[in-house]
Amino acid sequence: MKVLVTGFEPFGGENTNPSWQAVHRLPDVISGAEIIKAEIPVVFEKAGLVLAQSVKAHNPDIVLCVGQAGGADALEVERIGINLIDARIPDNDGNQPIDIPIHEDGAAAYFVTLPIKAMVERIRQAGIPAKLSYSAGSYVCNTLLYEALHLAEQSYPQMKAGFIHVPFIPEQVADKEDTPSMALSDITKGLQAAIEAAVCGNEIHVSMGTLQ
Repeated sequence: MKVLVTGFEPFGGENTNPSWQAVHRLPDVISGAEIIKAEIPVVFEKAGLVLAQSVKAHNPDIVLCVGQAGGADALEVERIGINLIDARIPDNDGNQPIDIPIHEDGAAAYFVTLPIKAMVERIRQAGIPAKLSYSAGSYVCNTLLYEALHLAEQSYPQMKAGFIHVPFIPEQVADKEDTPSMALSDITKGLQAAIEAAVCGNEIHVSMGTLQ
């Protein structure tokens, strides 16, 4: 089995992006699956293209995209990607599309195809805060999630895809009062746990009452 895990380059005036830092630190094999890592540009018109090139090159069974969510206090496992770009800030090429679809002929939304509740539970079992999220926003993170799910539907029906948002790391919040952060080692540990759950599928027992 192959798992393609992506993280983003820095954006929004930050000098680092914990999504890529954590992905880069993942082991090369998790639960017997080969881990392939790719850095994605924070550019609307390029993110999906880079992802598609990586998928074509490696033909993964699973794609797990990871992005930064400033202000988050836990790993947020996303449930849905929507066909909308509504950029609150420009991307790294200076583009700021407002209220446009990602694909004119695409579905309004796609549900993530990974076992998200099992992933949340496994992350929590590893001692890392985690929760389900019902909105990946409308910036490049959501665009990449939607592109991954659209790509799977159109060309790779065997491929499962999903997205996890991660908090700032401590060095990013030194000048941001009352903003939560998480150690990079914990983010990496949480991502590894999520991948273990994704690889194992629904074999993990999940208590529905813990996922509110």
